[in-house]
Amino acid sequence: MRLVEMSSRRRRQGPSLASYVGLVRFYEELESIVKLNPYLIILIAISTSIIIILSRILIPFP
Repeated sequence: MRLVEMSSRRRRQGPSLASYVGLVRFYEELESIVKLNPYLIILIAISTSIIIILSRILIPFP
């Protein structure tokens, strides 16, 4: 009987610490973002590196 009373007390209390801080809300918002393919991320990183290297070779800096 005592275990039942303890669980009903928890339900009557306010929101949990995680939802109070905003952590639960953060993960709900995180699920709705755009998801990119990992290969696309690698391709963007490599192409950015190549563009930077070529720009340093082709464009003379004073």
